[in-house]
Amino acid sequence: MKINPDKCVACGNCTYVCPMGAIYIDPTIKRATIDRQECVECYACFNGMSQEHLNPTLVRGMRKIFQLMRLRFDPEPDVCPTAAFEPDELAWPRVVRRAFSDPRVPHESTGVEGRGTEEVKTNDISGRVGVGEVGFTIEFGRPGVGVWFRDIQQMCWALADANVSFEKKNPITSLMSDVKSGTLREDIMNEKVMSAIVEIKVPVERAEEIVRLVWDVEKRVDTVVALGVGTRCGPSGEETVVAPILEKLGYRLERAKTNIGLGRITNPGATQPQMETVKQ
Repeated sequence: MKINPDKCVACGNCTYVCPMGAIYIDPTIKRATIDRQECVECYACFNGMSQEHLNPTLVRGMRKIFQLMRLRFDPEPDVCPTAAFEPDELAWPRVVRRAFSDPRVPHESTGVEGRGTEEVKTNDISGRVGVGEVGFTIEFGRPGVGVWFRDIQQMCWALADANVSFEKKNPITSLMSDVKSGTLREDIMNEKVMSAIVEIKVPVERAEEIVRLVWDVEKRVDTVVALGVGTRCGPSGEETVVAPILEKLGYRLERAKTNIGLGRITNPGATQPQMETVKQ
């Protein structure tokens, strides 16, 4: 994203819209400016503000006249009065920023909008997590924080060293140059996104080991890490295997997501799945 300096009138409205705090008023040129290092190409500024297309020269002149009169002339807070925002033509590798940060853009590797993953929410029809297995969603970043791929890399290396199974349909996995070692492409290491999710699964008996591994790595990365744990429920909707492990580790369990039978079977050769639940 870029701001056309010929159109910008430095009203400052856009500085409040950016979820990453990447827009500021440059005191030297007196124009709104985007910090390209911090911008994750989420398009919140472009899509979230009304565009009035007023004449920039006219608006600047009115603001100066009002300032002389000790009055203020400001546009509505959700408006860019001169439509100064102009999307860049994004090339590789910067294009990955938008793929993971703009929820309205389908990710090329999955066709799913946003971060490009359905996680295990559709487990009842996909069977991604089987009986005796536990699926983990390791989410990095949040609005206002974001995450660099170099920090995600630290987690992927640690997980690969633990010999986990990365979800093939996950977009982070699609960006690995070597899935076995968990190595991401070198050319995306200096790209930042709003958030991203790594998905893995292991046998139930390894659940505590993986939780402790995530705890260890998150201390070394400069972002927020949220851990989701998914497993199969029993025939009556109960879950008595993973729950005691998580409670022992200090988690207060909440049944976050349970999907049942709403969809199309994608793996007809597999055993009919039961209910699936995610605990955080």
